Amino acid sequence: MALSLDIITIGVPQVEAACAFYTSAFSSAATDHGHTASLDLHGTGQLALHQIDALAADADTSPVTSGFRGYVLSSIVNQPAEVKALLDAATAHGATVIKPAKKALFGEFTAVYQAPDGAVWKLAAASKKDTDLVPDPPRPTETALFLGVAKPKASKTFYETLGMSVDRDYGDKFIDFTIADGVCRLGLLPRKALAKDAGVDEHGDGFSALVLTHTAASRDDVDTLLAAADSAGGRVTAEATQTGQGDYAGHFTDPDGYHWRITTHDR
Repeated sequence: MALSLDIITIGVPQVEAACAFYTSAFSSAATDHGHTASLDLHGTGQLALHQIDALAADADTSPVTSGFRGYVLSSIVNQPAEVKALLDAATAHGATVIKPAKKALFGEFTAVYQAPDGAVWKLAAASKKDTDLVPDPPRPTETALFLGVAKPKASKTFYETLGMSVDRDYGDKFIDFTIADGVCRLGLLPRKALAKDAGVDEHGDGFSALVLTHTAASRDDVDTLLAAADSAGGRVTAEATQTGQGDYAGHFTDPDGYHWRITTHDR
């Protein structure tokens, strides 16, 4: 039993409009589930889109949100030209540039934009120079989610209790966790530092419009993870139960208030 970030669900004002944006921005096909939609990010994780009021209701919280939501999504590609191509695709379909594509102080080549739904995305190149033609479309080598937290070291302890293994650990500056194929990476930064890196004001209130999903192997694993989260300093907001879709699922928040859904398709 180990927690993994299998699906990132973001709350959006209009699912159809958000789906049109993300399928165009990432050249990824979407699966329509009626009031929700999901996209496979070229094998680097799943992005789900959910109407924000309904997502908040599922998480048992108010949908009201303002300012910085406390997280940054990131798409990592191979080279700088791919960052530029992804930024051009996003802005052509309604995204707002926060930081233009350029080399940062320590050589990292990045760009940051805000999607029409309000989510902040950082694009980053794994290498500093272009070494090949730009694939069409550019395909991410990794999708990551960075959470702004009070103290990364304390949050690290919480997630380790739920079975995650640390990859890079820079104390209360930056921590992330190892990933497996097909899932997203989770990273932790102080909220102020994360906002500064993204180029946005750190202040914001209310629902993060974000729910993270782990698909467990069995009902027992769902129950075990919920109990572990509760004992480690999280809060179970919905006990596991059979859903209308036939899944068995429960919800918890981590010590910084980020929402997780733990589910299994096991009947």
